Amino acid sequence: MNIFLECKKIKRTGFVPACLGGAVLAASIPILTMAFRFQTYQPQAGSPLEILLRANWQMMAMLHVLFVVTGACLLYQTEYTDRAMEKLYTLPIRESAIFFDKVILAVLASLIVLAAEAASIAFCSYYWFSIRNGFWNALGRQAGSALVLLLPCIVLSLLIAQACKNMWVSLGICVVCVFTAVMIPTSHPVLSLFPFALPFQISTGADGLPSPHHLAAGGELLLFAITELVFLKVRRSLS
Repeated sequence: MNIFLECKKIKRTGFVPACLGGAVLAASIPILTMAFRFQTYQPQAGSPLEILLRANWQMMAMLHVLFVVTGACLLYQTEYTDRAMEKLYTLPIRESAIFFDKVILAVLASLIVLAAEAASIAFCSYYWFSIRNGFWNALGRQAGSALVLLLPCIVLSLLIAQACKNMWVSLGICVVCVFTAVMIPTSHPVLSLFPFALPFQISTGADGLPSPHHLAAGGELLLFAITELVFLKVRRSLS
């Protein structure tokens, strides 16, 4: 894998500032909510984590998904600038390997955003509530669940970005998918399995990840991986 080469490529894009900006913006949501409306949430029943997630997760998840979409388009912008992708065909590098290296890079960036979000929720729980027994385990399960449910969105966003040579076309398609997901009720058993809607799910139960959505995420990852390989083979045969 040429993951280090991919890291060098992003120096020519706005991927790193987008990652840091997305992390700061998403992490600021619960802090600002509690700073201005703590009287509303402090009396509510339930654990601090559940209260904070119910109040803030939809906005935090939307910002995270928008960051994923923007990052995917930025990662492939360099490949289509000055016909760089066509030049790669002459090198002993598999295009599928480049794709999965970008997936790894996007996942690592998402981990930074998730870590910032978890730190923000932990701060709010400590400052405005009290950290109880089992808080850190529940927070870790939620962060793990968020990452797993975000993976199909990451892979599909990169697949769309790879298929469209014009960054604005892929960005437009992904943004439409994001706002479609926002309108889908998270409790709907079928529509909530839409890849861009999965990250909006919340997991705070003792059993960890929500099983149906976890299984759906695994199935979608396999489907998108196969689609990626088929797409590359077809595009190579037609080029």
